[in-house]
Amino acid sequence: MKSMAELTATFPRKGTVTWIGLSPGRREPLTVVSSVRAEVGTGLDGDRHARSGRSKREVTLIQAEHLPVIASLAGRPVSPGDLRRNLVVEGINVYALRKARFWVGKVLLEGTGLCDPCSRMEENLGPGGFNACRGHGGITARVIEAGEIALGDTVCFEHYTAGFTAKADLH
Repeated sequence: MKSMAELTATFPRKGTVTWIGLSPGRREPLTVVSSVRAEVGTGLDGDRHARSGRSKREVTLIQAEHLPVIASLAGRPVSPGDLRRNLVVEGINVYALRKARFWVGKVLLEGTGLCDPCSRMEENLGPGGFNACRGHGGITARVIEAGEIALGDTVCFEHYTAGFTAKADLH
């Protein structure tokens, strides 16, 4: 029987970055990009949340599989920009990464918690938008090792992912 540590470190497959968005300023539409530089201590270059001071919200991630769920609950189509997260990731459970270190391409992130929805979801998704997002808002993370994040990059747990155990195997 596997230990809890082994169970929480085992994923059926790697994930993939499918969308990247940056918030240039408060209440401004997100800018969609194909790659972005992640810096230790600030976050993503060009994002308004990137500031010195070790924020818990240097990078936000949401699971692609949750977008149709949110759309169904909101009763309208939902785009990643509506949800104001930086990275959309498919194929891996981001909730399981919320308190772990994980790779996004060659960038090491550390999950710092849940990225709960804010009242802005009522504006973006209409009445009930806040509740449509609850439990599906994704996670926040901070940058541990800097580098470029690009569309198509793999996302995986730091130490073990379905047989991939060496750092070189993770990318």
